[in-house]
Amino acid sequence: MTRPPADIVCLGETMAVIGPADGRPLAAARHLALGIGGAESNVACAVAGLGHRAAWAGHVGDDPFGTRIRTELAARGVDIGAVTVDPDRPTGLYAKDPGPAGTRTHYYRRHSAATRMGPGLAAHPALRAARIVHLTGITAALSDSCAALLDALVVRRAAPGPLISFDINHRPALWRDGPRRAAPTLLALARAADVVFTGRDEAEALWGTARPEDIRDLLAPAPLVVVKDAEHGATAYSTREGTAFVPARRLRVVEPVGAGDAFAAGYLAGLLEERAPVARLRLGHLAAAAALRTSADLPTLPPRTELDPWLTLDDAAWSAPDDQH
Repeated sequence: MTRPPADIVCLGETMAVIGPADGRPLAAARHLALGIGGAESNVACAVAGLGHRAAWAGHVGDDPFGTRIRTELAARGVDIGAVTVDPDRPTGLYAKDPGPAGTRTHYYRRHSAATRMGPGLAAHPALRAARIVHLTGITAALSDSCAALLDALVVRRAAPGPLISFDINHRPALWRDGPRRAAPTLLALARAADVVFTGRDEAEALWGTARPEDIRDLLAPAPLVVVKDAEHGATAYSTREGTAFVPARRLRVVEPVGAGDAFAAGYLAGLLEERAPVARLRLGHLAAAAALRTSADLPTLPPRTELDPWLTLDDAAWSAPDDQH
């Protein structure tokens, strides 16, 4: 039986993830846990967990890590029909190293299977049939062919039809020429997208622009810009709907990795559901909170029966401490 088209296709690199099973520093660990992680597939998993049809498109190696990625994504309800298995290059890998100052990550992804992605992938039928195609700035830094793929999808619109969602997701270590190349490349992609996500801090680091409203002006003519400001909240600027701000929920943070991806997934799920701007931002915060409460890259989201009542609370109830709910 033919599966219906995905509501959202998320395209990028997914890697195997290893980290100490007991949370100790990597150099002192005796046992390692194996998982998977990638900004775009994180979004796909969270959108699927929120009840929508999600697909992930990308390349993996013909190795056990690639098999693990495909198996786990499929188990989480993500369509993997647009995944290519490369017989010659390996699946990327990164290691998580917990420490007193936070968790460091060590990447082993140069010449990975994903670096071979190129403009030809833009012609895949899954992308053209989706309502949203979600991409990040990480892909633009992986290789020249990956940068060309993003240019084809975002700027030249090689897959006409879907909304293009773009998360800046600046990873300085991936850019060979540092900010001299990253800043103009990411700016051009953001301005050409339909929906843009950026952190206030990364916008300041890239372009020296710190105020959310100045970031909105910088990224024009993008019609919908969402600026995340860590524990303070997030603001959505829409040329059609105006401005909406929602403060973040107050909670104890276990690990911040993956929270931005979860936020984007929640917001995009709200967009698919045609919810009001405030409800979309709240769903983003609720999904991010699930990620912040765990050290896993792929958190298990609460059921919609638990999340949806939060979307209709008045502002005072939303902002109240957790022990008052």
